[in-house]
Amino acid sequence: MQHKIDYTKELNPAQLKAVQSTQGPYLVVAGAGSGKTRTLVYRVAYLVEKGVKPDEILLLTFTRKAAEQMLRRASHLLDARCEKVSGGTFHSFANMILRKYAKLIEFPNNFTIMDESDAEDVVNIVRVNLGLDHLEKHFPRKGALLDVISKSVNKSKDISEVLGLEYPQFAEWESAIKKIKEGYIRYKRAKSLMDYDDLLVFLKKLLHENKDIRLKLSGQYRYIMVDEYQDTNKLQADIVRLLASEHDNVMVVGDDSQSIYSFRGANFMNIIDFPKIYKGAEVIMLEENYRSTQQILNLTNEVIKNASSKFEKVLFTKKREGKSPVFVEARDENVQSKYIIQKVLELVDDGIMLKDIAVLFRAGWHSNDLEIELANHNIPFLKYGGQRFVEAAHIKDVLSYLRIAHNPDDQVSWHRALLLMRGIGQKTAGRITGQIIENKKGLEIDGDILKKSEDLRNLIDILRQINTDKALPGELVKEFLEYYEPILKTKYDDFHKRAPDLNSLERIAARYKSLEAFLTDMALEPPEKSVLEAGLKGKRDHAMTLSTIHSAKGLEWHTVFLIYVAEGHLPSYQSMDDKDAIEEERRLFYVAATRAKENLILLKPAIDRSARWMKSYSGGYAGSIFTEVSRFLQEGSIIERFMDVEKAGGDLDDVEFEDVFKV
Repeated sequence: MQHKIDYTKELNPAQLKAVQSTQGPYLVVAGAGSGKTRTLVYRVAYLVEKGVKPDEILLLTFTRKAAEQMLRRASHLLDARCEKVSGGTFHSFANMILRKYAKLIEFPNNFTIMDESDAEDVVNIVRVNLGLDHLEKHFPRKGALLDVISKSVNKSKDISEVLGLEYPQFAEWESAIKKIKEGYIRYKRAKSLMDYDDLLVFLKKLLHENKDIRLKLSGQYRYIMVDEYQDTNKLQADIVRLLASEHDNVMVVGDDSQSIYSFRGANFMNIIDFPKIYKGAEVIMLEENYRSTQQILNLTNEVIKNASSKFEKVLFTKKREGKSPVFVEARDENVQSKYIIQKVLELVDDGIMLKDIAVLFRAGWHSNDLEIELANHNIPFLKYGGQRFVEAAHIKDVLSYLRIAHNPDDQVSWHRALLLMRGIGQKTAGRITGQIIENKKGLEIDGDILKKSEDLRNLIDILRQINTDKALPGELVKEFLEYYEPILKTKYDDFHKRAPDLNSLERIAARYKSLEAFLTDMALEPPEKSVLEAGLKGKRDHAMTLSTIHSAKGLEWHTVFLIYVAEGHLPSYQSMDDKDAIEEERRLFYVAATRAKENLILLKPAIDRSARWMKSYSGGYAGSIFTEVSRFLQEGSIIERFMDVEKAGGDLDDVEFEDVFKV
C-alpha cells in the first residue's frame, strides 16, 4: 500500500516502530524531549491511512487542548478524517458514556456535574446537616474536606490512610470526616449530582458490572491510545483495562522518570506494572532527545540511573556541542538571587531573550527572595505554580500590621487586620475604624469594643509598645509573627505550608534599615503589570519565567536555573522518611534538569536561614544551618564528574546592576 506520508523519512527508528505497531498492547516509554507527541500524531494518521475508521480510535489525554491539537496536526498531515477520531480527556469521555447509559447506574441522563466550588458547598451543606458545623476551630474547612475525600476516591484508599499519609493535622477528626464523606455520597445521589471524581467512579462501575456494555464499547473502540500514562490514577488505569478487554489493542505513552503528580492521585505503578497487567506487552523506548545538549543528558541519565524502580533507558542527542552543567554554592539565599540576576543580564547582553530563561524550584516559597530582587532591578517575570510572594494572603495579613504601625490612619490595612481577628465581624470592624480614624481616637478604643476580642487587645498592646522610628523592620516582623501565629493556624487549614513564606518575609525585612523603605519595596508594582501597561500585552518575550517544577513539566528553555538544590529542599524534608516519596523527588529533579536546552545552572545557599520555621510548625530544629548538597548530586560523585563547580560569596553584595529593563 502506497502511503501519502513518508513515515520512514519523518520518524526515527523507535518512533517509526511505535507508529506502525498496531495490534496488541504496547508501552512507549518516551524519554524527555524524545518526540512523544509527534509519535502519537503520526500514529493517528497511520491508523486512519491504513483504513481504520476514525470512530474506532480513542485517544485519551489529560487536557482537551492536547487532544484537539494532536488531531488537528494529524489532519494537516493526512486529511480531515483524523479530526473525527474520538479524542478527549478521561472525564469528557466518561461524561459522554454516562449520559448514554445513565439508567444503568441509577442516575437520570440529565445529571448535573459540579465544579470544585459547587462540590465544596455541598460538602459544607452535609457538614451542617450532620451537626458538625460547631466543632472546634481547627476542624478542616470545606475545601480541605473535599481534598481529603477526593484523594480517598482517586487513590482508592480509606480516609484513615489518606489522613495518616497526607493530612496528619486532621487525624483527630477521622470519624467526623468519614461521616461527611458518606453523607456527601448520599446527598449527590439524592440530588442527581456528580463531581469530577464520580465521572470516573461510575464509568468504571458501568463497565465492570455490565458485560454487554463493556463488550459493545470495547468492540467500538478497537484502537486505544493514552497519553501521559505515568500520570493516571488507579481508576483511570482500571477504565483503560476494561475498555481494552476484548482486543488489547492499547498503546500507552509516557515516561516513568517524569511521574511527579502523586499529590493529585497519580499512581507511579500504573506505568511500571503495565507489562505485567497486559500479557505479551511490548515496551518501545524513545531515547533520542531533540532538546538538550549531551552534557546535560549525561547528568540527567546518571541521576535517573539510581532510581529504584524504572525502565532502563539512556537519552542521547545528535547535538554534540555544549557546556557542562554548572553547580553554584552561594553564600546565602540573597547571594543566590543576585548571582541569578547577574547571569540573566549577561545572557541578555549575549542576545538571549528573557522568555528563554527560567528559574525553577521545588516549592513556591523558594523564589520569595528572588522575586523581591527581580522587582528591585526592574526585571519582569511571570510566575507559575503558586501565588507571587507579595500577593499571598498570609503575607498581606502581616504587611497590614506593619502598615498600621507605619501609618495608623491606613483604613484599608486596619480593616484587613480587624477581620482576621476572632470575635470581630464587618459591623464591629466598621465601628473600630470609625473611632480610630474618623473620631481621631487613635489606639484609645472604647472598652466595650476591646472586650470583644483578645486578638484586638493584643494588637493594640503591641502597637503601643513599638517605636517605628527606632525599631528595625526585621524586629517588627518577628514581633508581629508571634502575634499572628495563632491567627494563621485558625484561618488557614494549610498553615504549615504557608509558614516558610512568613520566614522569608522576616529574612527579607532584616536586610532593611527603614520600615518605610521596606514597605515601599513590598508595594512595588508587579513587573508583569509594567509590561502590560507598556502596551506589550501577550508578548512574553519581555518576561522571564519563575516556576515550580510541577508547573514546568512539558516546557523548555534555553537556560534553566534550578535553585535550592540541597537536602531538605530537593528532596523536600517532608519526603525524608518515605522511600517512595524520595524517588518522586528524584523524578522532580530529573524533570527540572531536562527542561534546559543549552545551559543548566544548579544553585544552593550555603547557609539556610529558613530552617528556623521548622521548629514552630513541624517540631524540628531551630536556627540557621549549613546546607548539604542534594543527595541526587552526591550519588556516585555526580557533582564532580559532570559539573563545573563555582562559589558565590559576599563580593556580589556590592555589585551595581544596570537598570536595563525599566519601562
